[in-house]
Amino acid sequence: MITRSKLVEQLREYQIRSQHKWGALVIFSPQNQILTWVDKAVALLWALLFCLLVISSYVTLYYRYFGFSAFIIFLCIFLPLCLKISRQRRLAKKRERRLLLPLSM
Repeated sequence: MITRSKLVEQLREYQIRSQHKWGALVIFSPQNQILTWVDKAVALLWALLFCLLVISSYVTLYYRYFGFSAFIIFLCIFLPLCLKISRQRRLAKKRERRLLLPLSM
């Protein structure tokens, strides 16, 4: 017989497995967790943009465009930082909305 505790245990294991499956892409995701295929696609696009910026910075260093390379490296540093800030803002808004709900809900 399936009990509630077994279902909770199975759900917990499933959530842990799904979080670790795409764990490396969470850095590039604007969401806190990657749950849907849209989240995966958005995170993958940001990761590809990051890789493109890193490769282009290497190419500009090879051709000795130091100023442009420094600007691209700044963008490479700034991209994950902006995504982290957007995640924190989204969490703050969610907490704020939760506090605005009436206690009866």
